[in-house]
Amino acid sequence: MVGKLARWLRVLGFDVAYSNKYEDDEIIRIAEAENRVILTRDTGLDARPGQAQCILIESGDHEDQIQQVLRKFGLKEFDMFSRCLECNTSLQKVDKEAVFEKVPPYVYLTQERFAVCPSCDRVYWHGTHADEMLKRLRLS
Repeated sequence: MVGKLARWLRVLGFDVAYSNKYEDDEIIRIAEAENRVILTRDTGLDARPGQAQCILIESGDHEDQIQQVLRKFGLKEFDMFSRCLECNTSLQKVDKEAVFEKVPPYVYLTQERFAVCPSCDRVYWHGTHADEMLKRLRLS
């Protein structure tokens, strides 16, 4: 229910654990063990007593969801594009030459800065898609 929200919070640089495969008890166990806040649209999960902090996400629209979370926690500073969107690992900056065979030729020729996920080996760069993401978040 909040998969897009999780992905966009990672874009902003937040450490977000996400899986749609866990049952409520496992979500609560992980949140308590890792001192995490649960973000959910599940009113049943939100209503469970004596658990980790839980925030009920009101809207089904991910842009509204992002704004709700940012307002709720007073978040105004971000470490944009610092986490892998797939596995949440912190990205490592690498020299351009290190990604020569991992990116399309046009990207290699037109971009200067790259980052790699040390866990899943995914390569990131700040292309026009990044600018569009910033516009959609209304943060730029």
